[in-house]
Amino acid sequence: MAALRRDTRGIVDPDELLTRVRFRRHEPAEPLRRYVENYWFIDWDLTEPYASHVVPHPSVNLTFERYDDGDSGGGGGGGDGCGGDEGPTGTPVGVVTGVALGPFTRKLRGRGRVCGVKFRSGGFRPYAPDTPVLQWTGRELPVGDVFTGAPAAAAVAVTGPGDEHARVAALDAFLLARGAADDPQADLAMDLVDRIRTDATVHRVGEFAAAQGLSVRSLQRLFSAYVGVGPKWIILRHRIHQALERAGSDAAVGWAALAADLGYADQAHLVRDFTATVGVPPTAYAPRNR
Repeated sequence: MAALRRDTRGIVDPDELLTRVRFRRHEPAEPLRRYVENYWFIDWDLTEPYASHVVPHPSVNLTFERYDDGDSGGGGGGGDGCGGDEGPTGTPVGVVTGVALGPFTRKLRGRGRVCGVKFRSGGFRPYAPDTPVLQWTGRELPVGDVFTGAPAAAAVAVTGPGDEHARVAALDAFLLARGAADDPQADLAMDLVDRIRTDATVHRVGEFAAAQGLSVRSLQRLFSAYVGVGPKWIILRHRIHQALERAGSDAAVGWAALAADLGYADQAHLVRDFTATVGVPPTAYAPRNR
């Protein structure tokens, strides 16, 4: 079992989060890495409520959650420091959460644990091949509603062990038992999303589609069926994640230059998108988070 490097993209004020909760990521078993990006674990024991703020990634998440004392504010798993709707206190539950379109805040109270699976963008469809991923977007469902035949005791098996190796093994066992359908279109979707994420020159859907030998409409249909959001949404969300990362790390951000690097027509457009997504303008967010 390998622990993954710290990656706080999408977490608003990550340093504050990491002082309140134990947040770790782990690699899944090798056969699962084709479709699963990572496992993420959060444990907390709070004397007062804490609100976690997340700008979600374009990923479906599967979470197993346990609230031993108090409760959370409900909601899905962004793979970045949040959990979902819980059952009675102390009763573990499993939740599948589609791509969340907007930012969200989750309030954690008391003591609890979340063990999550972050699927690669485009990687969830092989586990539910009969349903377009757009069907899950903005929704949270009990794990049994998505994974037919999932054992009721799965949440206990995953969240119960105190040993992290055992929790990783339980997630591996759950997913390996479900199996994934071989689907070249899923591989294509994952590859295209990775290109958007890693290629800083991708700014416009039309140009990107043409470079891949696809029409804009074909690209949109592929992303709707396998990712759950359109390519324009992913480009814009990736821009905000980059801006968040720069705002939290650079001593002096040149916002006009960053706007140009991210493909914005001007600084005002970056400020507008950042403020609408994060809730504060970048010039206010940056000093607060350094």
